[in-house]
Parts: sequence; structure tokens; C-alpha cells
Amino acid sequence: MASDRLPRDPLLREAMNKAARAGAQARPFIHLRVHSAYSLLEGALQLTKVVAHAVGDGAPAIAVTDTNNLFGALEFAQKAVKDGVQPIIGCQIDVAFGDENQDANRGYQKRAGPELFPVVLIAATETGYANLVRLVSHAYLDNIPGEAVNVTMGWLAQSQEGLICLSGGPRGPIGSALKSGHPPLAESRLLALKALFGDRLYVELERVAGYDRGVEAATVDLAYRHELPLVATNEAFFHVREDYEAHDALIAIAEGSVIAVDDRRRLSPDKFLKSPNEMVALFADIPEAVDNTVEIALRCNFYPKTRHPILPRFAGGDVADADAAVRAEAAELARQAHAGLEKRIAEFGVTPGFTPGQYRERLDFELGVIERMKYPGYFLIVADFIQWAKAQGIPVGPGRGSGAGSLVAYSTTITDIDPLRFSLLFERFLNPERVSMPDFDIDFCQDRRDEVISYVQ
Repeated sequence: MASDRLPRDPLLREAMNKAARAGAQARPFIHLRVHSAYSLLEGALQLTKVVAHAVGDGAPAIAVTDTNNLFGALEFAQKAVKDGVQPIIGCQIDVAFGDENQDANRGYQKRAGPELFPVVLIAATETGYANLVRLVSHAYLDNIPGEAVNVTMGWLAQSQEGLICLSGGPRGPIGSALKSGHPPLAESRLLALKALFGDRLYVELERVAGYDRGVEAATVDLAYRHELPLVATNEAFFHVREDYEAHDALIAIAEGSVIAVDDRRRLSPDKFLKSPNEMVALFADIPEAVDNTVEIALRCNFYPKTRHPILPRFAGGDVADADAAVRAEAAELARQAHAGLEKRIAEFGVTPGFTPGQYRERLDFELGVIERMKYPGYFLIVADFIQWAKAQGIPVGPGRGSGAGSLVAYSTTITDIDPLRFSLLFERFLNPERVSMPDFDIDFCQDRRDEVISYVQ
């Protein structure tokens, strides 16, 4: 493997170097079509098993491409990185080509809604990952309510940068058109994808029991005719072949059916995580398709990483100077909290056995902890939208969970529970020994909570 093709990220570079060192032993193959359990009611692979499979096979990388979502992307990346495997992040997403009538003269039947075909999009760069997130969001948020989750070719055109596209195999837009006897439609779809992705488009081949050799031959012919690379995949939904019957029960449940019903969706028993040797043997006549799985991994140099929460600056201070901003926010929080406490005491008095001075002492203690942990901005943000909701007459819960133990929260009307009256501990909510983001449990009236969400946005 040429060093100039290796990813910039040190972890990914080491993973690919490991593959190079193992190359003398066997031709490497990398799975690019793995459905984890996050492919809801479809995949049955826990992410730990996906990573363990790569480790066990000595594979330098593995991809998770769940159906129409990225739910497991961050968790998968963390687990893979921990075990020294390059995580490849992708998504199998349904695309509406909008060409249902294009081949009408040849008997192509238009359906009631848009016909959807799966393609696989893989994030090669950070820009590609951002575009993939954007496309998945489009699929859920910008379609007609009740319509199946999908993206349009127009959305793909706007967000294709940094993405590698696999053509979807036999069920994809090209394979489906060829199987239904419409080669011109298959070619037009392939050219449409090539126009968007260029050399980032790979024509996907999959060989499971009973696969259509005629469709594969036509697919290979199209790829060669338009100078597009082939890639071998095996869409995996379960771990080993012996898991097939259990997985078939899952599919029956997803279909609202029972195992004994013949006329329902079934997957091939070959849809498991095959070993590199099995895949190399399966595609012995087209070795380039196996080699291109490694090429795709080489082209991927990004995976999502955990990040600390980034809160907007609430009050004062130079944004570039974090400490100055925290001090300004701490001063504003102290001002609001002291004013709020005096108002609470004037309205409700103090708990028997306590003095106003003890209330102020507890308040100052909490404010000191909040400032040291650099969370005054968080309290100000939460107080702001709760105060706004109450001013609009939107019912807000009095407070629950550990946040009810904060006198600062009570003073700024985040909660309406006096923690001293009920002997609630602030330390259960926030303390320097347990450094984690504070978390207020807040209840808004279900009829108007959308107004609060809009205000926060």
C-alpha cells in the first residue's frame, strides 16, 4: 500500500499499516455493508460483535451502514477505535430517482408513491460526514408527512461532497432496473449517480445463494462501459449462518406476520458476516472487486469523536476568552440568584429552623461550585427559557430529579421547590467529584411545548 494513500489520522493510518503487514498472508477484504441492531427490526448485530468480528479476522477496518439512520455512528466509532479498528461510517439510504415514467413505453409500471431504491453513502471526510448527517435529516424532516423516509436526487446533488457512493447491489437502482428488464433505465440511473459522485462511485456486486448471474453480468458490463470500479459486498444482518432462523423470526415480527407464512419478506441465509477468505473465494474471478473494499477504506479519513458540549455565551465577556466569559456569566447568575432568593423569602418565608442568612450561605456555596465547574452559562440558559415559558402562560413542572436540590435553581425559578424545606442535597445534582454536564429534568405542557422548543432554537 502506497504511503501517500494512507489516511492522515494516526489511528486509521496504523490500522491500514496493519493490513499491509498482513497482506502477505491473505488478500484483505473489508465489510462495507453491515447492518447493526440500529437498523430497526432488520439488523441483529450488536456493535460489539461487529468490531469483534473485524478484530478476529484481522481486518483493519469495517463499516456500519444502517438503514436510513446514523443512530449507532458515534457508539460504533468509539468501540472500533478502542479495539484498534478503523471505523467506516455510512448509511444505506433510500433514494427517489423520480424517473418512474422514463421507460413507460417499455411497460415500466408507475407506483402510487415515489419508487425508492437503496444506495450506500460512506463518509470519506469530515465534510462528507456533515453532508451525510444533513441528508438523513432531510429524509426525516423534509418529506411529506406519512411518506416513506427517502432523499431525492436534488438533495444528493447539494450534499454529495466528501461522500463515497455504492450503487446498492441487486436491490439498488441499477440492479432493480436490470432485473425488471429495463437496461436503458439502469444505465440512465448509473450515469446520474456518476454525474454526482464521479470517481467516488463504485458499482456494487453481491453474491448470495441463487443470485441472478444475468443481472450481475449486465451490471459488470455497464460498469466497464462507463469506466466505473466494481466493489464486492455482502450485506450482513446477523453474525453467523446459524443465526439465520432467529433473524428470520425478527423479520416476521417486523412484517407483523409469523414464521410459517410463505408470502412475506425473507432474507438469504448468506446475509451474515463472512470471513475475508470466504469473500475472496466467492469473488475469485473478479479480484478487483475485493481489492476495492480496501481502496474505499483507504479513502476514508474521518470518524466522529466525542466532544464536550458547546454552550452559547449568555452574558458579557470576550467570546475568545473563555475564563472572562465564565466570570461575566457567574456575576450575572449571582445577581439573578440573590435577587430571586430575596423575592422567594419575601413571598414564602424560610423553612422553620433556618435563617435567611443560612439561605444566603447555601446560595453562595452553590454559586461557587457552579462557577468553578464553569456551568453558570448553563443555569442562565435554562432559567431564561423557563422564565419565558412561564411568562407566556405555558405550564411548567415544579421540578423533579436531582436538580430540585439546587437553591440556585429555586431562586432563578428553574424549579419551584425549596430544597432546604425538604432536606434535598445540592451535591446529588452537581459536585466537583463527579464532573459531568448538569441535567435538569423539566416538564412542559404537551399542548404548547413546541413553542418552548422554537424559543430555545
